[in-house]
Amino acid sequence: MNRLLVTGATGFIGTPCVRLAAGAFEVHAAARTAGRPLAPGIAFHRCDLLAPGAATRLVEAVRPTHLLHLAWVATPGVYWESPENHRWVAASQELLRAFAQCGGTRAVIAGTCAEYDWAAAGVCRENETPTRPGTTYGRCKLSLSHWAGSLGRERGVSVAWARLFWLYGPGEHPARLVPSVARSLLAGRPVPCTAGTQVRDFLHVDDAAAALVSLAAVGLTGEVNIGSCEPIAVREVIGEVARACGRPELVMLGERPTPASEPPMIVADVSRLRTATGWSPSVDLATGVRDTVNWWRGARAA
Repeated sequence: MNRLLVTGATGFIGTPCVRLAAGAFEVHAAARTAGRPLAPGIAFHRCDLLAPGAATRLVEAVRPTHLLHLAWVATPGVYWESPENHRWVAASQELLRAFAQCGGTRAVIAGTCAEYDWAAAGVCRENETPTRPGTTYGRCKLSLSHWAGSLGRERGVSVAWARLFWLYGPGEHPARLVPSVARSLLAGRPVPCTAGTQVRDFLHVDDAAAALVSLAAVGLTGEVNIGSCEPIAVREVIGEVARACGRPELVMLGERPTPASEPPMIVADVSRLRTATGWSPSVDLATGVRDTVNWWRGARAA
């Protein structure tokens, strides 16, 4: 059985990836902290990839055939311009060099839709939409994607760069859109929002995990979008959260101004992914939001 190393394995995206990969791979989960209990048979490796030499030691210990690299700085309000993005580029390069040196054959690395030029975006297509990231986070991801592609070609490693769009679901950081609205409404607090007319591509994290695991099992290389392919206005998402919480009267649309920098529409074209893997989303927005709100309701009760 192929041996899959998942970094950031106890995080928001890593947790469902590890769960879904367990039947198809021998899974080795790496993270700074153990987090929630892992399924039986999954080997956990406590590792801070930003520590000098840690990535090399991890790969030499695991000797994976496959790699799913998710670890990165992702704290809302911090990650867009954090200097730590540059440290993650260096750590990721060390990880990928070690992976190639130890005979790894297939790597899937988490990128971001923020690599695209949002001023020219709309529906984003990997081979058509220009890349011109407007943040340190996007620029660092894009530079790593170019470097990883070159390394893969030089060392015979099949590398896919997974550009993730707007994910939501259980375990998401509480400061992000869906949990921040849900937590306020569940506590009975009013939620002042923008008009919410900007259109985005929202995908449940379980669907994203299924896409990433499917991508790890095939040979598709280069940039690959992972999104729902469905344009949804932010106000629709907020409305679903309000209905799931039973407090629509507390939502105050238009109370806050929409930042001038907000692009009107960012949506993924997922044709490359769908053709290569047969993947398609299985969780509709209403079900996914209800699932997420129930998770936060349980977290409040605990």
